[in-house]
Amino acid sequence: MSLKYKRILLKISGEVLAGEKGFGLDNDTIVKICSSIKNVYDLGVQIGVVVGG
Repeated sequence: MSLKYKRILLKISGEVLAGEKGFGLDNDTIVKICSSIKNVYDLGVQIGVVVGG
């Protein structure tokens, strides 16, 4: 499979990390996000991650 992009920058808002709670950090949500990032990394994509800001 040929990749369309070899490098990506992923910006994750702090709001998303709160999950259903709406505040703080939700561990289940973070695990899901990290799992998705790992799947993309395993394809050979270089990933930069920005959290918040």
